[in-house]
Amino acid sequence: MRFDELVIPDSRICRSALEVATAYCSPALLNHSVRAYLWAAAYAGLNDLAFDAELLYVSSMLHDLGLTDAFDNHGLPFEEAGGHVAWVFGAGAGWPVERRERAAEVIVKHMWDEVPLAEDSEGHLLELSTGLDISGRNIEAIPAELRAEVLARHPRGDLAAEFVACFESQAARKPGSLAGDFVRTGFGARVAANPLDA
Repeated sequence: MRFDELVIPDSRICRSALEVATAYCSPALLNHSVRAYLWAAAYAGLNDLAFDAELLYVSSMLHDLGLTDAFDNHGLPFEEAGGHVAWVFGAGAGWPVERRERAAEVIVKHMWDEVPLAEDSEGHLLELSTGLDISGRNIEAIPAELRAEVLARHPRGDLAAEFVACFESQAARKPGSLAGDFVRTGFGARVAANPLDA
């Protein structure tokens, strides 16, 4: 599979989600959000998995907004805050309630250890792709040539340092969150060992 074979939706709401992510995310966090979709789409294509490309794209663009200063919620884990942003975004875009709830659900689930494919294909794909991009988990699922193409178009920059700092901030202020669990179980070391940064 090559980059040009990836399914990248271009609906009005997808363009708007990218606009929002561009406005509120750092360059490194924005590229992470884009790669999260691309890794997910690539994995789905390589494994002949059906998925809702628009829903997954929007969820990918918005999944880490809860880490940004503008949307960091003092009481909620960042993935739940991001899910609320997606719900509001979907309402503004005219999505029905059920579709807004799906986007929020996909974003919340991306922090799970595992999202069963049979239960939620978009949640499964975003959980897989974000783990791949942040810590290199399941990196072998994407061919090396495609990884190189994606990284050339959407470079990582200082994502590792920025992301670890974001999670450490979340853990300090919200110790009961999944981010807190990640930090207590060696998140920084896993991110530092990501072969995508080699």
